[in-house]
Amino acid sequence: MNFPPPITEAPAQRFEQATDAAREALERLIAAANEAGWATGEIAAALLKAAQFLSEANKKDPDPADDPAISDASARQEQIGHGELYD
Repeated sequence: MNFPPPITEAPAQRFEQATDAAREALERLIAAANEAGWATGEIAAALLKAAQFLSEANKKDPDPADDPAISDASARQEQIGHGELYD
């Protein structure tokens, strides 16, 4: 899916542009979900819940790419006993 880049730096206009682009993307997503058998109401509710989750995650960690990397040894130890690759 393509999402258009902003065409202004003014916060209010950027918000309106983002809202319009998001609405168009959601309309396409809902249409695809309808074709797959999901009702509009249930997929809209699921999208709202997913958006809330992503918003909360962003508040807790606005830039996860800046987080320190976990070493391979540490990752293997954490995965043991959790049905992961290294069990």
